[in-house]
Amino acid sequence: MFIHFLLAMLPIIWLIIALSGLKMAGHVACPIALIITVIEALFLWKQKIIDVLTGGLEGFAMAIWPICLVIVAAVFTYNLVVHTKNMELIKKMLTSVSRDKRVLVLIIAWGFGGFMEGMAGFGTAVAIPAGILCGLGFEPIFAATVCLVANTTPVAFGSIGIPTVTAANVTGFSPHMTASYVVLQLAIMVILVPFLTVFITGKHEGAKGIGDYKEILFITLMSGLSFLVPQYLTAKFVGAELPAVIGSVCSMAVTIILAKVMLKGKASKFDVEIEDNDDTTMTVKDAFVAWSPFILVLLFLLLTSTLVPAIHDPLSAIKSNVPIYSGEGASPYTFTWVSTPGVLILIAAFIGGLIQGCPVGEIFVVLGKTVIQMFKTIITIMAVLATAKIMGYSGMTQSIADFIVRVTGSFYPLVAPLIGSIGTFVTGSSTSSSVLFSKLQASTGAELNINQIWLVAANTVGSTAGKIISPQSIAVATAATATVGKESEILTKVIKYFVLFVIIYGLVCYFGVKLI
Repeated sequence: MFIHFLLAMLPIIWLIIALSGLKMAGHVACPIALIITVIEALFLWKQKIIDVLTGGLEGFAMAIWPICLVIVAAVFTYNLVVHTKNMELIKKMLTSVSRDKRVLVLIIAWGFGGFMEGMAGFGTAVAIPAGILCGLGFEPIFAATVCLVANTTPVAFGSIGIPTVTAANVTGFSPHMTASYVVLQLAIMVILVPFLTVFITGKHEGAKGIGDYKEILFITLMSGLSFLVPQYLTAKFVGAELPAVIGSVCSMAVTIILAKVMLKGKASKFDVEIEDNDDTTMTVKDAFVAWSPFILVLLFLLLTSTLVPAIHDPLSAIKSNVPIYSGEGASPYTFTWVSTPGVLILIAAFIGGLIQGCPVGEIFVVLGKTVIQMFKTIITIMAVLATAKIMGYSGMTQSIADFIVRVTGSFYPLVAPLIGSIGTFVTGSSTSSSVLFSKLQASTGAELNINQIWLVAANTVGSTAGKIISPQSIAVATAATATVGKESEILTKVIKYFVLFVIIYGLVCYFGVKLI
């Protein structure tokens, strides 16, 4: 069993060595992992060559539609807003609420970062807020650190929920139930992360004790609660696509209102000096135009969700069932052509771009540049999904699960989130972690006779912790803050938060599974 475990782990071990040790790019390392998996499936697990090929092909299909489609569409939406210069208006709105650095971090790193993660993911939630903070005069290493810590719990529902949706698709479980369990396991950290960001900011700015935080504690608590409650309700009644988006919008609104009311006119040693030479008054129309692509995305996804069956049901019926995998237990792969987030986001982005006055030709140019920008990411995701499919169909994933169950036994839920975090650390993507390990979590749950969906959710939850120390995330942070070459310094600052996350997630998973 141990030898089977080591052999089955080879593709994962390779990814750890290649990405963290050899500093190899994901679009190079992941195809090599796929090749290793194909060789092992053929010659060690004795799978038929046609089954290996069709299993990998099914992974490619899932990668392209809907996962890569969503990623390209979400990043395209952001790129379009930058292209039309409306991102500058959004920045102005975000920084006009308060001069208190702690409030700005809550709004920009936690709230707006959560919104960008929910919309686009893939580094935008670190790069954009960190860039804004640096523009406001925050110290670059600090900006990178606080944004990495803030960009954790929203990751489970990043890129319109793709990590959680993928986990549900890979295992065949209900996306609604999976999403609900994810939020339940995240709950403690959703409340705690705003406090972490505020305390990191205070410590950096010379706070001496708890007294320096007393005027901000209630705002911080409500910033977390106003994220958590809408997030859970959205996950339970709408689905896995919008929890981070709606939670972050509510959190920003509550934080802004409370800051306006409770800190109005109050100066503190945490205030930042903001130079604003633009005296132009921003109208409601200007604000709507600036946010229009994001507003339309939210509107379209809500209208086509199960909350509106009159629209959802006929659109969901426009689909094709295509047989791809040829092996035992095969079922047709379903392509949903219209009622899929990627298509809806693209439509919203085009309409939003037109509202912002962008010519159609320029919109297509931005789309083309986005596809080129995301090309390496697409290769990485295709290779990872194909690897995961072949590992699952050949029995390699089951071999890993069998060994882990034998070693950890009834204590396995304690390490379930850690496994998810390893997936994100290696690949830089919560989605890839879902693909790599969700089936393993489900298989382990079946072996232990405990709630499988709870363990699958724990994998996605754990993957949010891995995002803090992922080399790719840190690379994004250093690029956004012009601190390239100081990756080890940032890693030293954030690794203690990773340990805290993994411990809390493990305890929640272990004790929570006894109550489910």
